[in-house]
Amino acid sequence: MIQALIVEDERLSADRLKKMIEKVDPEVQIMDILDSVESSLEWYRDNSPPDLIFLDIQLNDGTGLDFLRDSNCKCPIIFTTAYDDYAIKAFRYNSLDYLLKPIEEEDLKRAIEKFKEYTSQPEFRDNPVYPEVQRIISKEFKKRFLVKLGDQLKPIDVEDIAYFVYEKGLTSLFTHDGEKWPVDHSLEQVEELINPLEFYRVNRQTLISLKSIKEIHTYFNSRLLLNLNPSLDQDVIVARERVAHFKKWMDL
Repeated sequence: MIQALIVEDERLSADRLKKMIEKVDPEVQIMDILDSVESSLEWYRDNSPPDLIFLDIQLNDGTGLDFLRDSNCKCPIIFTTAYDDYAIKAFRYNSLDYLLKPIEEEDLKRAIEKFKEYTSQPEFRDNPVYPEVQRIISKEFKKRFLVKLGDQLKPIDVEDIAYFVYEKGLTSLFTHDGEKWPVDHSLEQVEELINPLEFYRVNRQTLISLKSIKEIHTYFNSRLLLNLNPSLDQDVIVARERVAHFKKWMDL
């Protein structure tokens, strides 16, 4: 049996979801229905973690992400949400699932099947990606970089950046107009500051924007070769271990 918890502040919605779960998959047993961040945190302190949580984003005393943060919950989550497409992309990108209200049986069945497939994989592990989901939903990203070359300072809007490149111990940004500017951040720091739905780190040296991709070609050893605009004076290759995730990122 799969032990599951429902966190939903609308009782009618919660009861409807419970009945629907019991109908589409009798293996899922609902342990409890909770209606707030506070009650969920209390339950989580007093009980063994469930196998799965159906979690509403907006609760009457906060958000489902508040519960995840404060409880340090690491079990798989299926979000129930009325958020817009932008937030839904965040869930897809982070290999989480979601149910868009009003919930349909087919969507619920698909989400449970995805959960089963996810937890059956040998590489299954705790997946605490919720802080990143929180960032994406709230859109808390850097909007511009203040760069310096010689005695010149210039603000560069992130939307004008084609890619970041690390070479010879220095990180540089390249604009869509072909300008190159040094950046006072490591590539890892830049990756944390900007929107992961718009930028992707294809290898150790290169972090590219979606808008910079001109062409994608298959490459030997199961890798991908990218043709960027503006072009770089070196091959931009998607590392083999990143190819599957890169394709998923491209297909949001």
